[in-house]
Amino acid sequence: MKLSHDFPERGFALPTIRRVPLDRPLRWLRAGWHDLRANPLPSLAYGLLFALGGDLILLAAIDSPHLVTVAVSGFFLVAPLLAAGLYELSRCAGRGERLFFIDSLRVFRSNGESLALFGLLLAFVAMFWERFTAIAFSLLGGSGGVSTGAYLYDLVFGGEHVALLATWLALGGVLALFVFALAVISVPMMVDRDADIATAMLASLRACQANPAPLLVWAGLIVGLTLIGFATLLFGLVVLMPLLGHASWHAYRDLVE
Repeated sequence: MKLSHDFPERGFALPTIRRVPLDRPLRWLRAGWHDLRANPLPSLAYGLLFALGGDLILLAAIDSPHLVTVAVSGFFLVAPLLAAGLYELSRCAGRGERLFFIDSLRVFRSNGESLALFGLLLAFVAMFWERFTAIAFSLLGGSGGVSTGAYLYDLVFGGEHVALLATWLALGGVLALFVFALAVISVPMMVDRDADIATAMLASLRACQANPAPLLVWAGLIVGLTLIGFATLLFGLVVLMPLLGHASWHAYRDLVE
């Protein structure tokens, strides 16, 4: 069954959305791996930037448990936008073109207005999440003289703040799912079709409505592989982020006609 909605009075039209089977995310990962192997140097350059940038942010926030937590959780919010260059690499690879890393950066100019507006939206979400986390951690008391690792370990396994921790996780999960629903195909669509932000986000929401189970599996794979990257002090992201970025492009191509 295909879903299509036109809104001529609003000046935009949503594309047709396909329904896909539950196991399709595994195919997206295989296709992403193929693109990574076809474009190893520019793809791994993006991965290296993700890893080094993340390590620098974590080092800057290491003495503040709430900022470390925000940096890790907020990564999931901004990653779809940061991977726009990887979508461009996959798009050109599908046409038989090979790009250098510097060439892929042109994507941020081709539809810069929509990408900038989407980035502004993500920035507002990230600021809200940072303020909520700061308030939540302030209710737990100070962390002076205690290492960030020990503080977070006591918070998770100490059993003294279960209700607050559960609230934080629940709100974070809802926020992450909301951003995922808005972003799962929106940024690739802006790259591919120069779509405006409203069209791209509505199409993304429609894709999630039409394919809730496969996209929940896809969200779980993204979270799981990204956490593996963090567990390797972010250096696993050198490979995992390009893999997920390329795979996300194939998710878009599979979901949108």
